[in-house]
Amino acid sequence: MKIARVFPRRTNATPTDTMAFIGSPDMFAEADKINISVTFTWDLPEAERLEKEWRHVAPVEIGGPATGQKGGDFIPGMYLKKGYTITSRGCPNKCWFCDVWKREGIVPRELPITDGWNILDDNLLACSDRHIKNVFSMLGKQKQRPLFTGGLEAARLKLWHVQELAKLKPKSIFFAFDGPEDREPLFEAGRLLLQNGFSRKRQNLRAYVLLGYPKDTFEKAEKRLVETMAAGFLPMAMLYRDESGIRDPTWVRFAWPWARPAAMSAKYRVFAEVKNER
Repeated sequence: MKIARVFPRRTNATPTDTMAFIGSPDMFAEADKINISVTFTWDLPEAERLEKEWRHVAPVEIGGPATGQKGGDFIPGMYLKKGYTITSRGCPNKCWFCDVWKREGIVPRELPITDGWNILDDNLLACSDRHIKNVFSMLGKQKQRPLFTGGLEAARLKLWHVQELAKLKPKSIFFAFDGPEDREPLFEAGRLLLQNGFSRKRQNLRAYVLLGYPKDTFEKAEKRLVETMAAGFLPMAMLYRDESGIRDPTWVRFAWPWARPAAMSAKYRVFAEVKNER
């Protein structure tokens, strides 16, 4: 069966094979079934519009995280580009801004491990030690250096995790600094990493920093961003959106310099040099 996967927008993770489509069908589109995959809730209206256009090609089904649909076993290359992989679903943390625990459950489900080098698990470190070790073993066999763009939870990071991660020489590891409760775990994670094989100079320690949520201020946000650098991580600003996807223009302007990798790299380099001089 020829299944066309349709996406409302292209991202870095969108598949690029001939059966992956962005937006409306072209005159050569042929398939036995159409799966429209929606990641963001604000893309649901566009998905409904696309359903009307693609139904003339083949039967259509709308799915994906934005629909609240629970994910199954991961199929490499199906809804994510080759190299991306998910080895578990679910997260025990009930973060107010995240729907993962509502959709996938608070007890992580460990999936069959498939080859890939970019880990997108909801909370890998909440899984069993055996599963984590098997994931690290899989990553050690890949030709590409691993990336943990799905993020690792600083509060769950242990010394043995760090020692195994150091052996893998990851290209990037992301953590998160979303609110005051994340500060101490992030500093502790930075201490563990920098004392066990990682260095500020490599700039492969990253942290998503959530900005612009209700009651957040520019002063509080900037403090989190600066503290992220102090902890040993290169910040990556992530601007809060509600279900509508609307972003406050003033927050967009504030976040822009903190979301550009080149600009952040230069800012972090200067920050690290000053810290080393002290």
